[in-house]
Formats: sequence, structure tokens, C-alpha cells
Amino acid sequence: MIPTKADMYKALEERHGKELQKKFASASVAVCGLGGLGSHIAFALARAGIGRLLLIDFDRVDITNLNRQQYKADQIGLDKTEALKENLKEAAPYVQIKTYCKKLTEKNIPELLDETDIICEAFDDPECKAVLTDTVLNRMKGKYLVAASGMAGLGSGNIICTRKITENFYLCGDGVSEVSEEMGLFSARVMLCAAHQAHIVLRILAGEHDA
Repeated sequence: MIPTKADMYKALEERHGKELQKKFASASVAVCGLGGLGSHIAFALARAGIGRLLLIDFDRVDITNLNRQQYKADQIGLDKTEALKENLKEAAPYVQIKTYCKKLTEKNIPELLDETDIICEAFDDPECKAVLTDTVLNRMKGKYLVAASGMAGLGSGNIICTRKITENFYLCGDGVSEVSEEMGLFSARVMLCAAHQAHIVLRILAGEHDA
């Protein structure tokens, strides 16, 4: 039996405190890219009681995603936006979720992300990362951007960190490791970086702006 919305909110208040949970519940966060980073970021934020999530990706679930992303084997072939929404609703049934199954461009980013408080960059593709980062930082002043760089391979998880680059820009990862034929992506290390991204989102909402 699924708990009521009131009961789930009360449980979150008991864990986080009333004032902090109120901030989480009133927040709107965008997750751009729903792969190894984005799918885990979305789960962490939904479980924390973030009120509204905007999920954006133009890809479909593939068998190669299952080793590190929050999808199920029977969801192969589905749009990632709808598959992740379905999975999130199982864990956090009352979170408000809006999805866009489309590629972000310089033209549509300001319009699609306008109503969000914080934007998480979670793309695999360097070009997509650059377009989102450049557009948000240069054309959407005042928006917080939480991006990632460097989480491939089996290097120590202890070197993955969060750095504050500018007043509204945070970068998570080791800043070095890149995917190659010799160095792939492993769920545990990707999850570490995703956790850093989700955690700094919660810190920003709590009014803690240092990295």
C-alpha cells in the first residue's frame, strides 16, 4: 500500500527538518541527460523530496545502459524520459515530473529551463555539455549550473570532488579521466559523481553555497 502524500511529507520533515524540507518541496530542478549521471541525480533528488523535476533527454534505453543507469531490462527501447519517470514514481510517487524528449540547443535551452532554480548538466557528449554550459552561463544569469567532468575508469573515488568555479557554477568529478577504449564507465564511480551533483543541489537550496 502506497503511503499518502501527507505521510510521506511528514516522514521527510522528520528526517530533514520542517524548514529545510519546505525549501526542497518548493524547488524546481532540471536534469539534462538521463544516463549514468542524470538517472542517479534524479533519484537522489526525488528521494530528498524535491518538489518538481524537469527531465530532458532524446535517447532511448539500450542494453548497454543497464550496467550503470537507473533502468530495467524490460524498459529497453523506451524513451529514457518516460522510463525514468516511471521508475521515479515508484520511489517518490508525489514528485511532480515534467519531461522533454528532445535535444537541447542554444535556441531552446532558455525557454525550456526558464522555470527551474538549478540546472544539472549530465551529458555524455562533450558538444552537448558545452552547449548547455555556455548557454546557461552566458544567457541565463542567476541560474545555478551543476556540471560534471571526469568519472571514468577505476581510479580512486576519493579524488572525485565538487569545485565552485564561479558564484553560480559548480563542477563535480575528478576533472581528468575520460572515456576511451581502455577506460570505460563503471557504475560505482559514476554514482559517486552523481551523488556529488545531487548533494550540492541540496546544499544550494539549503543556503550553503560553498563547495
